[in-house]
Amino acid sequence: MGRRYTYVAVLLCGVAMQAQSGNPLLAAVRERFDRIRLDFEESADLVPEEKYGFRLTPAQRTFGEWIGHTSAGLYGYCSAIKGEPRPEAAKHAEHAKTKADLSRGIKEAFAYCDSALQGTSDAKLLDRPAAVRGAINLVASPNEHYGNIVGYMRASGLVPPSTARAMKAKK
Repeated sequence: MGRRYTYVAVLLCGVAMQAQSGNPLLAAVRERFDRIRLDFEESADLVPEEKYGFRLTPAQRTFGEWIGHTSAGLYGYCSAIKGEPRPEAAKHAEHAKTKADLSRGIKEAFAYCDSALQGTSDAKLLDRPAAVRGAINLVASPNEHYGNIVGYMRASGLVPPSTARAMKAKK
């Protein structure tokens, strides 16, 4: 739970810094959302099919299960932002098994969230506590889960997309 408070603090700092725009809360959420979306979509494509069943330890989720779990969570957070019931696609995302289905599922979940963010404003978010919680979790939860899958990629000899972009930017 401590990390979520850190994300909330970062989010609020972003809101304060972007106060000149019409929707500073939404702008701060959008900035983190766009980055984590890129991290997950590139990770889903990068990891080979045979590594989707890889577990760091027997008690942990497989890489593929992390992708499915994250997809399902995205639908929950973004349906709260939209103010609608969680779509049926969330159940399918959680239970997908193949790389193709899981990779497509995470992209579809992020696209659903993109539509949720495009269809809202700070006023709409702040009008409903569930929407605010959805926006905070949209920033916090996928970032935590990305931290999990980074370990899977490194243990598999792969460079995580966020690291690859940072290394390229240093050159």
